Amino acid sequence: MYANPAAVLHPGIGARLPWWRIAFGSRLLMWLFELLKRTELLGRFALLAVVWVSLVHGLAVASPSTELRVVVPSLPSSAAAYSNYFPQLLALALEKTKGRDGPYRIEFFKGLLSSPRQVLELKNNSGLIDLIWDGSDKQREADLLPIRISLLRQLNDYRVFLIRAEDQEKFQNLRNLDELRQFSAGSGVNWPSTAVLRANGLRGETSTVYESLFGMLAAKRFDYFPRGLHEAWVEQQAHADKGLVVESSILLHYVVPVYFFVSRDRPELADRIERGLAIALKDGSFEALFQSIPSFKRGLAEIKANQRRIFELKPQQR
Repeated sequence: MYANPAAVLHPGIGARLPWWRIAFGSRLLMWLFELLKRTELLGRFALLAVVWVSLVHGLAVASPSTELRVVVPSLPSSAAAYSNYFPQLLALALEKTKGRDGPYRIEFFKGLLSSPRQVLELKNNSGLIDLIWDGSDKQREADLLPIRISLLRQLNDYRVFLIRAEDQEKFQNLRNLDELRQFSAGSGVNWPSTAVLRANGLRGETSTVYESLFGMLAAKRFDYFPRGLHEAWVEQQAHADKGLVVESSILLHYVVPVYFFVSRDRPELADRIERGLAIALKDGSFEALFQSIPSFKRGLAEIKANQRRIFELKPQQR
């Protein structure tokens, strides 16, 4: 299982050369050397060439495959309870392909990178990070190489609001998008969701730093913070001391799939991950991991309950 990320992010190098191949190779070399003693000069040169090729081949086979190192962004503290899922899913995909593609190692970048910085580093293939998970839009897919297997299904397509506790009644009385447009939303400066909000006439404030948005909401810089159904309750608990709650009556609906993204200079990495995810989908291990995340089950239950007014947003033009 992949419940403990620390247990899966540092797998071993992989299987060593079987004992029988080592023993066979040693006996073959002993035989060749014995034959060399009994052979004339010209024949000795030919046999030396054979011995040399055998040694080189043996060393190449005995060496472990080159280890794939994948550096991913560190996990923000407010999101740790659900964002562990993404490196676990990545490890699952790489594990499924280890037999064909070799061993791997996943490492977290030491320090926090803003969302714009993550995209920039990947776009430039700087080597600082190798992969991110993010919502997709036209610009993101122009800058980076998406692996088009949805990581969150419909969980990211429905949004509830984090709001200040004293504003609960104001939002409960809203009946349509025109009334919602009187309020200001908060979001990340380069998030695909931000473009969708703006395309639907929903004004707001942005930040390059995800963690800053909770303090901005508490400080009344904006009125509501749309969050995916897998995110909202975890984040509310992390910031309850700021007087933030989950709004109780509204769902925004718009489609923004979440994918893994890599540099466009790393198609071989994208191919391996895509193959691994496809295997995990087929054998059920993707589903098992998805269902093991408590906040995902909480979000799916919210959709199934169908107790909220749904405000439908038009998608951003792609």
